[in-house]
Amino acid sequence: MDLEAARDRLIAARAELEALREQSAEARAPVTLDQQSVGRLSRMDALQGQAMAQAAEQRRASEMARIDAALIRIDDGSYGECLRCGEEIAEKRLEIDPAATLCVDCARAG
Repeated sequence: MDLEAARDRLIAARAELEALREQSAEARAPVTLDQQSVGRLSRMDALQGQAMAQAAEQRRASEMARIDAALIRIDDGSYGECLRCGEEIAEKRLEIDPAATLCVDCARAG
């Protein structure tokens, strides 16, 4: 397994998530409820957009945490080991998801 290639992919994925985080900062900002400038339906649309942006940010934060954990596993030498059973995670699985923590069997078991 090429750990440097895995590290590079993880770092690139994290940088992409950071860029998306910066781009969506305005969408996550609090919605002003000035009834003079925005109608009721427009406020509802704005609140819905804000909620969707915040949910997307939570998913990004979760994925960034998975990436950070994978980078730590690379550094400590445990990258590629299933966290549940200790067996080696298939290289193809790590190519698809370099932050994977479980082997296929353990992932199926839930």
